[in-house]
Amino acid sequence: MEQAIAKILGDLHKHEDHSGLVDTPKRAAKAYQFLTQGYAHNLDEIINGALYESNLDEMVMVKDIELYSLCEHHLLPFFGKCHIAYIPRGKVLGLSKFARITDMFARRLQIQERLTQQIADTIQEVTDAKGVAVIIEAQHLCMMMRGVQKQNSLMKTSVMLGKFRSDDRTRNEFLNLLR
Repeated sequence: MEQAIAKILGDLHKHEDHSGLVDTPKRAAKAYQFLTQGYAHNLDEIINGALYESNLDEMVMVKDIELYSLCEHHLLPFFGKCHIAYIPRGKVLGLSKFARITDMFARRLQIQERLTQQIADTIQEVTDAKGVAVIIEAQHLCMMMRGVQKQNSLMKTSVMLGKFRSDDRTRNEFLNLLR
């Protein structure tokens, strides 16, 4: 990876000498490894037994989980917040696991639509919930720094599963709690 980055930097700076770029290939390779570490994560290790028996059958919601990812189309960052709710069916998931699941998928080359779906499907699979809702709000540097250069654009995606999809009251309760 370092050699590839050095080649790119050489192509960008053909006739310039930048002493600050000497260690950039090593630093950039290390940064990309960190930013894509989600590929190395294992769901069983993330959950680590933090699924607990519970009689709770009311909505559980975690708001404002910050996320950082890289757009698979331009390798530029997108960042924002993830909001997750679920209705337990006999089991509740440890609170930190929602952030860890979000990070596992966000720390991959992504598109926001797929990221939202992966988080929802995984929580559904792990908890067997009566319903799962995920909304992600993010800003994309590929849209802000290049192309149309729209600084204030915000993309919102949602996935509603189970009761959140079939029951308007449940979906509306979730959406009202987000406000």
